[in-house]
Amino acid sequence: MSLFQLVYGKACHFPSELEHKAYYALKKLNLDMAAAGEKRMLQLNELDEFLLQAYENNKVYKEKVRRWHDRRLVHKSFMPSQQVLLFNSRLQRFPEKLKSRCSGPFIIKIVFPHGAVEIFDKHPDQAFKVNGHNLKHYYGDTTNREVVSTVLKIT
Repeated sequence: MSLFQLVYGKACHFPSELEHKAYYALKKLNLDMAAAGEKRMLQLNELDEFLLQAYENNKVYKEKVRRWHDRRLVHKSFMPSQQVLLFNSRLQRFPEKLKSRCSGPFIIKIVFPHGAVEIFDKHPDQAFKVNGHNLKHYYGDTTNREVVSTVLKIT
């Protein structure tokens, strides 16, 4: 075992060793350069076949994964006057454990083609457009979001 192999954990082949192996191959094939070259070409062709087979397997795998993923996609359809939650992507960089990343609920004013949606919070004239991918359906009840105060009595 060489020092290189002890330090790095893998074998090191020096050019002299490779040259020695090439001479051994020539000697084994009775110093026939043509036979040695032919054997080397067959080995290179086998490597090319393995490479092409690996590419083909990778292509088949990616197609299977794409089909699996596409089957599990859930398409969201929004209608005007529905309530939705808006995903706040700015909180993604500095996530806080207990803080919700969704704000709302908002009400849908107009659904545009290609996924754009116009939503508003309280007044329809303060509507703004957002990407439909950032919206979630809101299934909660309609609550009054004004300031509520509670009086506690000590008895």
